Amino acid sequence: MVLLTPTADTSLKVDLVPAIEELKKELNAVVLAHYYQVDEVQDVADFIGDSLDLSRKAAETDADVIVFCGVHFMAETAKVLSPHKQVLLPDLLAGCSLAESAPPEEFKRFVDAHPDHLVVNYVNTSAAVKALSDYCVTSSNAVQVIHSLPEDKPIIFGPDRYLGDWVMRETGRDMLLWEGSCEVHEIFSEQALLEMKQQHPEAKVLVHPECPRAIRDLGDVIGSTKRLLEAVAQGNPTGTYIVVTEPGIIHKMQEAAPNATFLMAPAEVVGDEQGSCTSCNTCPHMKRNTLEKLYLCMKNRSPEITLEPDIIERARLPIERMLKIG
Repeated sequence: MVLLTPTADTSLKVDLVPAIEELKKELNAVVLAHYYQVDEVQDVADFIGDSLDLSRKAAETDADVIVFCGVHFMAETAKVLSPHKQVLLPDLLAGCSLAESAPPEEFKRFVDAHPDHLVVNYVNTSAAVKALSDYCVTSSNAVQVIHSLPEDKPIIFGPDRYLGDWVMRETGRDMLLWEGSCEVHEIFSEQALLEMKQQHPEAKVLVHPECPRAIRDLGDVIGSTKRLLEAVAQGNPTGTYIVVTEPGIIHKMQEAAPNATFLMAPAEVVGDEQGSCTSCNTCPHMKRNTLEKLYLCMKNRSPEITLEPDIIERARLPIERMLKIG
C-alpha cells in the first residue's frame, strides 16, 4: 500500500494505487510511462514503452486525458498528436538534457545555413525544434527512416551526435550532425565496462545507441530500450546481462527474465575523486515523476501541456512521416 497524506484540504491518507485507478475511470484517462520511470509508476501505467511505442499510443488512444509519465518533450509529442485531448505531466520540470542541447533559435540558424539539407531530428527534441524538421526518428526506427530518404539529398541529423554517428555507420549515409548529447548515456565508463566484461565473460552487454562509439563497440546488442528488452526476453532466461542505459529498464527486464542477473554498467566520475558510479546513470529528470505527483496531477488536472496551434501544425508533419515509415 502506497499512501499520500495531502496537506491542502484533508488529513486523511490516500491509498494511491486504487485512487489513481479510480481517477482513470472518472477522467477517461490513460497513463503512459517510459521504461525509465520509477518502478511504482511503471506498475500503475496502462502502457509502458519506448519513445516510438508511446508516440503511437498517444496518436491512437480514445481516452479524453493523456497522463504522460516521462519527460517534457514526450508529453509535448502527445499533445501534437492529440491536440484536442488534455495532456498532463506529473512534474512540469521533468526536462531532458538532450532536448535542451538544441535551443530552437540556435537550431533554426543551423538549419537556415544549410537550406539544401533534409532535417531529421530525434524525437528527443522540443516541439519547436520538431517544427523545424522534415522527419522525426526514434532510436527504434532511425536507421529505417534514413534508409527511406533519397540518397542524393544531404541530411542534417539532430540533436544527438552519438545516435547520429551510429546511424551513419549503420546506413552508410554521411550526415551533418548537431553536437548534442544525453547527460546519462555519454558518461558510461569505458574502463569500468571493460573490467566488468573481464569479470563476467559470459555476460551479454546491452548498449543504447545514445552512448559514445567507444562504449557501443563493447556491446553485444546495440539498440533502443525496446530492442534491449527484447534481447533479454528472447535470450538466456538464466543469463547475465550488463545494462548500459538508464537503470529504470531493469524493472521490465527482471519481469521478462526473473532468473537472470542484471548488472548496471558504471558511469565515469570526473572531479576530485576519480572512480565510477552506478547511481550517476539514473536520469534525474525521469525520476522527478513519482506516484504522489501522478495522483495529484490527475486529481487537480494540472500541470497541463499547452502548445501554440502553429507549432502543433508544423511539428505534427515530421512525426506523422516517421510513424508512417516506422
